[in-house]
Amino acid sequence: MTSAFRSLGVFNYRVWFAGATVSNIGTWMQRTAQDWIVLTMLTRNDATAVGVTMALQFGPQLLLTPITGLVADRFDRRRLMMATQGTMGLLGLGLGLLTVTGTVQLWMVYVFALLLGCAAAFDAPVRQTFVGSLVPPHLLSNAVGLNATSFNTARLIGPAVAGLLTAVVGAGWVFLLNALTFAATLAALFLFRRDELIPSTRAPRARGQIREGFRYVTGRSDLALVFVMVFLMGTIGVNFPIYASTMASVAFHQGAGEFGLLSTAFAVGSLAGALLAARRERPRLRSVALGGAGFGFALCAAACMPTFWSFAAVLPLVGITSITMLNNANAYVQTTTDPVLRGRVMSLYMAIMMGGTPIGAPLVGAIANGFGPRWALVAGALGGLIPAAIAVVWWLRRRGLRVAWDTSHRWPLVLDWSADRELATESIAVQEVEAQKG
Repeated sequence: MTSAFRSLGVFNYRVWFAGATVSNIGTWMQRTAQDWIVLTMLTRNDATAVGVTMALQFGPQLLLTPITGLVADRFDRRRLMMATQGTMGLLGLGLGLLTVTGTVQLWMVYVFALLLGCAAAFDAPVRQTFVGSLVPPHLLSNAVGLNATSFNTARLIGPAVAGLLTAVVGAGWVFLLNALTFAATLAALFLFRRDELIPSTRAPRARGQIREGFRYVTGRSDLALVFVMVFLMGTIGVNFPIYASTMASVAFHQGAGEFGLLSTAFAVGSLAGALLAARRERPRLRSVALGGAGFGFALCAAACMPTFWSFAAVLPLVGITSITMLNNANAYVQTTTDPVLRGRVMSLYMAIMMGGTPIGAPLVGAIANGFGPRWALVAGALGGLIPAAIAVVWWLRRRGLRVAWDTSHRWPLVLDWSADRELATESIAVQEVEAQKG
């Protein structure tokens, strides 16, 4: 089996990957249809309303962080996922029935987005850390990369299917189909070979466990750097539903099908980036920074595209750079974190990445309304360029990145990444300790 897919050799992970991919396709179908009906059916191209919907859906990630991470560390993750996946399926069913019957209103979409966000807040840290129960430690980085592949394969398929179905049968049926896809994840959870599951280290009951996760992150400057970078990316940069919907409807005067095509074009690059990330033996901080810089420049280029098709042609580059940054950041945090604290740390990570959406999404939507969608893209580019600049300053202050001019080299500008190499060995050390415990 090729290096990019080596984790699929494990039965439990293979079952999980298949079920999660089906469920993720349904989730992306719902997100696409939800953003479209808010923009075109329930409002008159109000990008701020799309931003508010995103804020309500992702805001609970931030507010519930002190609880969700500890729950992931303390309780059985398989049973927790059964509860969260079942809840999200029921919410999709409810929104679908309201939409099909023609009774849906904007405030109802807001309520369902909030409830879905609450369920997802508990689901996210469990889902992120559950992979450690499916594969041995030396495959963890690869499994994290393949999770991103599943997510972005769904992003590739889901929006295109949602755009087609929304145009043909209506958004309500898209929501109902999403509800059915959660059965795939639940089936995978029942089909596991339980004797092959790798026992996870559970946190014992004790005082100060929530604070312990915060102290662990703040005590490591490399993790603090990653958290700052993903916060800026999640707050300002990753607001693609706003970019795609407003560019499709306002800038290029296109319909739901074309909106779905833009999401698919973005997903093509995201899938390629996820596959490249899965091939790496271990994640590096430099890849996080370079991915952020590339994302910023790609989004600026997209803002300058004069036609629908030229805009769509640039989106794969936006996708590959964004997933390079975010996937390497995710894998780095997971592989260098103490397993006992992994649930709390990943809960903080998800809260930092998604919790900025309540701030950034309405802001980017307001920029799109007030100045046009192209300026919203330029604003989003700062979500990648600023983190890259912060990373350079961090390396320079640590004296790990040294810049020199050496005419003996073919390229005279020389960068010494010794600090990045030293930090990369931490992931190996954590995995070795985890293997010894297993």
